[in-house]
Amino acid sequence: MTVKMTAEELMEFLDGEFPQVNGEFAIEEVGDSRIRVRLLVAERHLRPGGTVSGPSIFALADVSVYLAVLAMIGPQGLAVTTSCSLDFMRKPAARTDLIAECRLLKLGRVLAVGEVLVFSDGMQAPVARASLTYSIPPK
Repeated sequence: MTVKMTAEELMEFLDGEFPQVNGEFAIEEVGDSRIRVRLLVAERHLRPGGTVSGPSIFALADVSVYLAVLAMIGPQGLAVTTSCSLDFMRKPAARTDLIAECRLLKLGRVLAVGEVLVFSDGMQAPVARASLTYSIPPK
């Protein structure tokens, strides 16, 4: 399958459709059924003790699958999460960006399934693993 949106096009779409997350994410790489997205960690993402909060990790996993789907199908703002399973495996490094490595396992006409490994920048072992399903709107 051919990539239909570049990293720049995806960021422009995200900024236009979801201005509330403007400046929170950076797309590092887009490929066939895969994407790498960075959460630019700021004070608002931290829980007491300085580690990144669970809701921030969920947001990174969710936006990563969303962007991976859009990269493959084009700009469709109404693709929505229908299911998510998230495993927190270890404590993220304090005050450090998180990186999501996402790959689409299935991209059908109606549903897409993605898997995400989340890493603290500089750590080799993942801090979280997520599996998400997205509903794709009819054309």
